[in-house]
Amino acid sequence: MNAANSAAVVVGVDGSEPSLRAVRLAASEAARRHRPLRVVHGFIWPLLHVPVSPAPDGPPGGGLRHRAEELVAAAVTEAEATAPDLQISGEIIDGEAAAVLVGESPTAALVVLGDRGLGGFAALVVGSVAVQVAAYADCPVLVARGAQHADGPVVVAVDGSAASGLAVEFAAEAAEARGVPLEAVHAYRHPASNGPGDMQPLVYDEAQLHGEEDRLLAESLAELTERHPRLRVTRRAVRGRTGTVLAEASRSAQLMVVGGQGHGEVTGLLLGSVSQSVLHHAQCPVAVVRAPR
Repeated sequence: MNAANSAAVVVGVDGSEPSLRAVRLAASEAARRHRPLRVVHGFIWPLLHVPVSPAPDGPPGGGLRHRAEELVAAAVTEAEATAPDLQISGEIIDGEAAAVLVGESPTAALVVLGDRGLGGFAALVVGSVAVQVAAYADCPVLVARGAQHADGPVVVAVDGSAASGLAVEFAAEAAEARGVPLEAVHAYRHPASNGPGDMQPLVYDEAQLHGEEDRLLAESLAELTERHPRLRVTRRAVRGRTGTVLAEASRSAQLMVVGGQGHGEVTGLLLGSVSQSVLHHAQCPVAVVRAPR
């Protein structure tokens, strides 16, 4: 693939340590995909009518725009150190960070950002920018959080939905690029009752239920081995809350991949509750794969 003619991996930066982690992650991803890297900073101050040029009586290197140029240059240097042969460019774009990154997404191969940036509320595990970009972007979004467990697999959440299918394909390609196995995880809950109005506990065969859920998982992966014959795939059907099961799986994973919205979630939401839960609780980087709008 000619990197000069391919869609770029885009990484958002704001000078914070989480954004520098995102730069390193984005540079590695771009190198694996043989794509260029674009380092982008959303420069919000002009929208707020704040002076951004150096003060008339101040040093020539002062001013908010000069500071933005410095942080983009520092991020480019960080990316060059991570992937020396990578084609890298940096740009300042006037606008709020989430809006800028969403605006980049239609022509990007992947958008990468940190889980939190400057100005985030201390009580938030994942910043609002990461959630907004994951909800609205027109390409997969990779959020740098936790640790990349180098010996771990790529883990993908599977529930049989269309969004899950897109996530599975993304995860398979990511696992192949890393040379690691793909672990497909399907979480399920036991039935609540025998039917409407029936307050009696439902009697069911645990082994049979597990077998049915495992077959659903196997059917969801049936065509994957045909498209990726060399990929080693393991599957796990686990009874439990989906968010809890995936958070536990992330402890040993180097990447967690989820669909934007799965079965049983409110259709009006742009980002499902499971995706949001994983973004907040995963202990490794998280990729959210949504169907393009």
